[in-house]
Amino acid sequence: MSGDEHLRETPVARAELLRGHFLHVVRDTVRLPSGREATREFVRHPGAVMVIGLLDDGRVVLERQYRHPMGAVLIEFPAGKLDTGEHSLDCAQREFREETGYRARQWALAGRLAPTVAYSDESIDIWFARGLEAGERRLDEGEFLDVFLETPAGLLQACRRGEVVDSKTLVGALWLQNVQSGAWALDWLDSSGRPLGR
Repeated sequence: MSGDEHLRETPVARAELLRGHFLHVVRDTVRLPSGREATREFVRHPGAVMVIGLLDDGRVVLERQYRHPMGAVLIEFPAGKLDTGEHSLDCAQREFREETGYRARQWALAGRLAPTVAYSDESIDIWFARGLEAGERRLDEGEFLDVFLETPAGLLQACRRGEVVDSKTLVGALWLQNVQSGAWALDWLDSSGRPLGR
């Protein structure tokens, strides 16, 4: 944004702290708006997608998956990270099919969220999918999750009761509520990415 210069930090140097199978952690030295230097440690991330799958009867597709850092089984919308060079829509279609077995005839990019801005550059594209056709799941090796269907009202109640704590799913519930109320419109695409209109 114009006029934000008094807030911006200027990168000076970068050191790699960790490059694991999944995580890449760096420490940047930055020049603050005051002219002093500081360090910023954060996780580099290739980006990800989340899919809000809408069934014809109004229910949405959700998952229950154990998340080791949290030590708990969490309720989430289907999601996954981008492969190198992968387009967001291709990733959304692949992850949705692999994790849930569903294919969709129509897709709409709702927006993007940054779930952990203090310590990661991760961004997640929020996709809606409709015209669903059930099929066989193809989970990755070592991936275990349950797929279940819920009404939007049931999802919102679960959010209100604190049963949904995953940030991307909470944002997805906000999008779902506003899309269904007509407050926020979507531009739909066919499965090959061609515009269909609203």
